[in-house]
Amino acid sequence: MTLFTTLLVLIAERLFKLGEHWQLDHRLEVLFRRIKNYSFIVTVLMTVIAMGIVYMLQRALLGVLFNIPLLVMWILIGLLCIGAGKVRLHYHAYLKAASRNDAHARDAMATELTLIHGVPPGCDEREFLRELQNALLWINYRYYLAPLFWFVVGGPFGPATLMGYAFLRAWQSWLARYQTPRDRQQSAVDAILHVLDWVPVRLVGVVYALIGHGEKALPAWFASLGDRHTSQYQVLTRLAQFSLARETHVDKVETPKAAVSMAKKASYAVVVIMALLTIYGTLV
Repeated sequence: MTLFTTLLVLIAERLFKLGEHWQLDHRLEVLFRRIKNYSFIVTVLMTVIAMGIVYMLQRALLGVLFNIPLLVMWILIGLLCIGAGKVRLHYHAYLKAASRNDAHARDAMATELTLIHGVPPGCDEREFLRELQNALLWINYRYYLAPLFWFVVGGPFGPATLMGYAFLRAWQSWLARYQTPRDRQQSAVDAILHVLDWVPVRLVGVVYALIGHGEKALPAWFASLGDRHTSQYQVLTRLAQFSLARETHVDKVETPKAAVSMAKKASYAVVVIMALLTIYGTLV
């Protein structure tokens, strides 16, 4: 049921998930605003509770009306947790602002897109566009590829594992937007996600290596297997940049488009691989 649900979720996400209405991050803001204590225990406790609620709902619907309500629940959870929602609007707004040379609107949208890791101060235009590419690649990973990984890995408990990852993602984004770096550090959400992202980042990284310059990317990918300290963001974007080496980094419109195009190719490749593995497992 995981593959069938995933395909339905991805189709629905492309058709009408264009804002915050079906975004888990937006729905959780009411809860996050009530939190005053930022610690590892609070982060873990909230995540476990969120996963527990989904698990209990799943058990309650099991076997009811030929599992049709259960299927609907899987789709709704997937739709809430998979997909960038409003971030896609920010991306399109950036392209419009850049194409008409509206520097103020362009910078505002770039700030939204680079919210989590930011842009190094004092960088030139080429470096800025490379960092924007990296942010877009990370958004694709954070909102599509990593959630798909945890959805599939969870197997029959896929909605619960997906909810856990998406909850942590939403918590990190909210802290980055509304709270101080110290609060975010005390919450330990970055450290938790660093551990959870280790395996999926390297799986996605090898996809980037294979669709791009493998002769350069594959050695870097093998080196990343023993690297426990470099941030997952740097690991993924470094591998992806090998595939973008032949693309221009000076055009403010075409540069981000190149990153999004390659991210889509990686996403399609991951879905195809997941489908083939599912079919193979069914046949065997």
